[in-house]
Amino acid sequence: MEPVKKDAKTNPSATANIFSQVFFCWLNPLFRIGYKRRLEEDDMYKVLPEDGSERLGEELQRHWDHEVQKAAKDLRPPKLTKVLIKCYWKPYAVLGIFTLIEEVIKVIQPVFLGKLIQYFEKYDPDNMDALYEAFGYAAGVCLSTLILAITHHLYFFHVQRSGMKMRVAMCHMIYKKALCLSSAAMGKTTTGQIVNLLSNDVNKFDEVTIFLHFLWVGPLQAAAVLGLLWVEIGPSCLAGMAVLVILMPTQTMFGRLFSKFRSKTAALTDNRIRTMNEVVSGIRIIKMYAWEKPFSALVNDVRRKEISKIMSSSYLRGLNMASFFAASKIIVFITFTVYVLLGNTISASRVFVAVSLYSAVRLTVTLFFPSAIEKLSETRISVRRIKTFLLLDEIVKSKHGFLQEEKQEPNVEIQDLICYWDTVNVQPLSPVPPSNFPQSSLLSAILGELPHDKGVLKVKGQLTYASQQPWVFPGTIRSNILFGKALHPQKYEKVLRACALKRDMELLPDGDLTVIGDRGATLSGGQKARVNLARAVYQDADIYLLDDPLSAVDAEVGRHLFEQCICGILKNKPRILVTHQLQYLQAANQILVLKEGHMVARGTYSELQRSGVDFTSLLKREEEGPQAPGVETESRSPCSRTLSQNSVVSHTSSIRSTEPVQTVVEESRSEGTIGVGLYVKYLKAGANILVHILMFCVQAAYILQDWWLAYWAGEQEKLNVNGTVTIQNGVNVTEQLNLDFYLGIYAGLTGATLIFGFARSLVMFNVLVKAAQSLHNRMFNSILRTPVRFFDINPIGRVLNRFSKDIGQLDAALPWTFVDFIQIFLQIIGVVAVAASVIPWILIPLAPLIIIFLFLRRYFLQTSRDVKRLESTTRSPVFSHLSSSLQGLWTIRAFRAEERFQNTFDAYQDLHSESWFLFLVTSRWFAVRLDGMCAVFVTITAFALGLTSVLFAGSVGLALSYAVTLMGMFQWGVRQSAEVENMMTSVERVVEYTELESEAPWETQKRPPPEWPSQGLITFDRVSFSYSSDGPVVLKDMKAMFRPKEKVGIVGRTGAGKSSLVSALFRLAEPEGRIYIDGVLTSEIGLHDLRQKMSIIPQDPVLFTGTMRKNLDPFSQHTDEDLWNALQEVQLKSVVEELPNKMETVLAESGSNFSVGQRQLVCLARAVLRKNRILIIDEATANVDPRTDELIQKTIRDKFRECTVLTIAHRLNTIIDSDRILVLDAGQIHAYDEPYTLLQNPDGIFFKMVQQTGRQEAVALLQSAKQVSRVGVDGNLVIFETAL
Repeated sequence: MEPVKKDAKTNPSATANIFSQVFFCWLNPLFRIGYKRRLEEDDMYKVLPEDGSERLGEELQRHWDHEVQKAAKDLRPPKLTKVLIKCYWKPYAVLGIFTLIEEVIKVIQPVFLGKLIQYFEKYDPDNMDALYEAFGYAAGVCLSTLILAITHHLYFFHVQRSGMKMRVAMCHMIYKKALCLSSAAMGKTTTGQIVNLLSNDVNKFDEVTIFLHFLWVGPLQAAAVLGLLWVEIGPSCLAGMAVLVILMPTQTMFGRLFSKFRSKTAALTDNRIRTMNEVVSGIRIIKMYAWEKPFSALVNDVRRKEISKIMSSSYLRGLNMASFFAASKIIVFITFTVYVLLGNTISASRVFVAVSLYSAVRLTVTLFFPSAIEKLSETRISVRRIKTFLLLDEIVKSKHGFLQEEKQEPNVEIQDLICYWDTVNVQPLSPVPPSNFPQSSLLSAILGELPHDKGVLKVKGQLTYASQQPWVFPGTIRSNILFGKALHPQKYEKVLRACALKRDMELLPDGDLTVIGDRGATLSGGQKARVNLARAVYQDADIYLLDDPLSAVDAEVGRHLFEQCICGILKNKPRILVTHQLQYLQAANQILVLKEGHMVARGTYSELQRSGVDFTSLLKREEEGPQAPGVETESRSPCSRTLSQNSVVSHTSSIRSTEPVQTVVEESRSEGTIGVGLYVKYLKAGANILVHILMFCVQAAYILQDWWLAYWAGEQEKLNVNGTVTIQNGVNVTEQLNLDFYLGIYAGLTGATLIFGFARSLVMFNVLVKAAQSLHNRMFNSILRTPVRFFDINPIGRVLNRFSKDIGQLDAALPWTFVDFIQIFLQIIGVVAVAASVIPWILIPLAPLIIIFLFLRRYFLQTSRDVKRLESTTRSPVFSHLSSSLQGLWTIRAFRAEERFQNTFDAYQDLHSESWFLFLVTSRWFAVRLDGMCAVFVTITAFALGLTSVLFAGSVGLALSYAVTLMGMFQWGVRQSAEVENMMTSVERVVEYTELESEAPWETQKRPPPEWPSQGLITFDRVSFSYSSDGPVVLKDMKAMFRPKEKVGIVGRTGAGKSSLVSALFRLAEPEGRIYIDGVLTSEIGLHDLRQKMSIIPQDPVLFTGTMRKNLDPFSQHTDEDLWNALQEVQLKSVVEELPNKMETVLAESGSNFSVGQRQLVCLARAVLRKNRILIIDEATANVDPRTDELIQKTIRDKFRECTVLTIAHRLNTIIDSDRILVLDAGQIHAYDEPYTLLQNPDGIFFKMVQQTGRQEAVALLQSAKQVSRVGVDGNLVIFETAL
């Protein structure tokens, strides 16, 4: 594996001084860089040692293992929560002190404020002491704001970091567990679920740590405030507190409901992402079958359910938020209504102390406390999910290898072995073999993947393994072959040559340093198989297990691999080779013949031939074509001579393959700011103008309510000062304000605020979730309609990331942040307006502050946006690495590479932690600066008020209390605006995918007649084809005609353009030139009309999660009887009948409970059902044992007698009986004639290919070709008449 990244810069926070730590000054250099240019990965700081993935993970793992052992002793289930608490409580508890300090100051500040207002109420110009006292209180207000600014952010930074540590440690453990899952456990979980654990569930740790401390601080603070209020306004404060107390449980209830919706949504999201994963992985097949519609229906269905849940939870959130904003209004309203009705007079100092105290406690009680409960309940769900995963069965590590003193022969000894894949069923090797029945299962038993029930299995020596379905991980080809071993150039060259990779390396753009995409997207099947083999060969092991490495390559390469590699480089090692290609059996020292899980025969080739009965009945006569799968065991022996006679031939023509190589494009990170256009697109997707008008009404009501209180207090004060006394009926009566009038208006304003507030929240959420819905649908449709090329150059992870991460943002996070931002923005405008109306000249210091603000925001966003983007791009590799490791699990274990993969995973995690760490720190840097400026604003206001002469105490109170609330709010608002902009990058990425280029329309005006094609005549007229406009041309100026009902074999070396021919026929990219089918020009009709009329049996059989019926017939066009007949025809009926729910059985992820051969048969059954005139078989029999192969050939001969059949094949015996054979070479037609005619030309490619299969096989092939040509003589004339 390559090192994940170059040396990072050392982290300056480790060495920074205390001042720099508090104000985050050590970040300044990074911001300077970020302002000048785009930040790259090299600019990030190294992870601090205590945040390293390995260190954290191992520590938690130790605690967990200890807990599991203890739990086993006490006979109870282990508790993951307990482990987490044990591991992290100490450092986390220390942070509680910060919270305490912060909340104490929040309570003291209003007291200072009250004293300051009192000075104005009792204003006496001559009393200098009072003035100094007032200045003292002003200083108190300012200092407390400053201290708040500092502690708050330090606290948040450290808490979030501890959350990060927990998350990183968890991920480490999950990955470690994933590497040692047993086969049974793999059946209980899916790749999608594990990825979801890593992407969503662990993120809960980041969130929960922030709020936990408020669980104990909240109640404490509430008690303190209650005490102070009692002193200030007496028992009427209880009325306000009562409202708070009622609010708390309702909000907690919201939290409960919310997490209930959340877990339902999570299940649906899992489901949707799994479906998406299959759609993207199987997109080629979906396009060729024209199955886009049922799949889009499937996704839309899941998505609709998901959205309805999201909508409900969004409404909940909206109510929660609105109640939060309304809470302070209701509380103040009730408190003062009670206060006034109890006969007290209202005064400015009392009003504003109460308002400030309530707002201090409100935040904690109505926001942090419920959040703590909500996040805690969410985290518990996640922890439970993770725990279930961590308790799955592990594979039992067997010890292969020698002790130092034993220097004996490496060997594998097996006696009376019985294994089950799944212990529930009793017949051996029952329902879940991952590949062609017994042979692969035998290898998996030797590897220790398959637990054995009875019998002896001893392995002495180091194993290495080449899997049947080749596995490559993202990285360079060289790193795939070396697989962690050191590079020895000579040995490496030797291995490349033996595995026939030399020529390929010369053709690839960067040689063996070419980067392979996800799942080896840039390599052809044959190249992947050879890289897979080369990896096994390069390891210096004692025993080699090779699972059918020859099936994915053509005969010539196969011969080369067998001679140069299996009997060449490896000739002195024990090798166990599973193969279906019987021409190689003579070279084996011992042959085991397996049939349905039993060993039928064993011995050398000649012994088996002599023993007669069994061997021959199984293998029939070898000339006819291979029948049963063999497992050969070879030991140290030179290959027998029969094979080497034509090694000369294979050297001269050594592997000329030219294949178009597609390189993976870099993930686009868009640059610069996000335009207004994008916001318009986003909002247009969901809303209209009325909504926006609504918003302003709310804010107006909101401010007016506060202003009315101040006005009322002012009027009262005027009365108190002037003390107007009127004489009524001879009694002095102090004039009273008209209570009903003032209270009535106050109540009206409060009501308006409430109604508008709730309406606004709900409408906004509705709009934004709708926008997410419509954007998802547009993106999905555009993905379905984009040409296949898009999927070749974009790894699956990247496309899925758009559907999981980005759509997740649009569904949940963005609406909430957006609404929050808009509310705060309007509130800030309100605050400034109120302050200015009281003291107009406050606008003077405000102007420079706003300018500095805007500059800071721009300065910050330059860097923050890059950091955020880096964070999302460094996250992808973590997931890609996980999913590629899960695909190659067996290989990784057989090579004992778990540790190295774990280290790479840790390296990727650390890389992500680097960007995450920066993300946390940069936002704190910004917040501290902003709050500092707010503190300046408060200071100016406070002292300025002290210096001015007569002001109404009410106005002073209003201005000051508003200025103080500005404190947290301003920086939060600016950060939310930045956050919205950052989240808009998700919208941007989604919008980018809604505007992909699309292929030709699915239906056009010109519809072919319904029974077209009735004959199946295909004509290629000067067709050239390339996969992209700038790509290499893979078919050059091709002219050919396939007559109706003709069976044509298509052969050619790897990369000659065989599969491209099919792509051109199906218009997977638009070919140049003309292709006619029954006289209809294919480029003029819709893609669905075209693709539905041709059946294909693809190279990699793809099954989708869902029922067996859905897999055969997604449109439900056929009756049950048809389906069962089709299954009967491909001999799968018995298999399906054994499934628990027969046709309705839901298949495992991508059909992994069927063997490759069986999946291929399902694809054949699909073709049988479609009853089309044209059938294309793309190397369908490459991975199948000869018996299944013959079955497929037989079905094709019977069922498709009336059809035109084009077969691409590696195994010549499958196409030697075709009517004609088309030989391709480098995208051009080399020869096109009857097989027998082609074999008359000794210089032809086809003749050479036949010779390479070995002497016996070649004779047999010639024989078959002769028979076909004899039969053909009479048949051909008839065909000509119909064609003419």
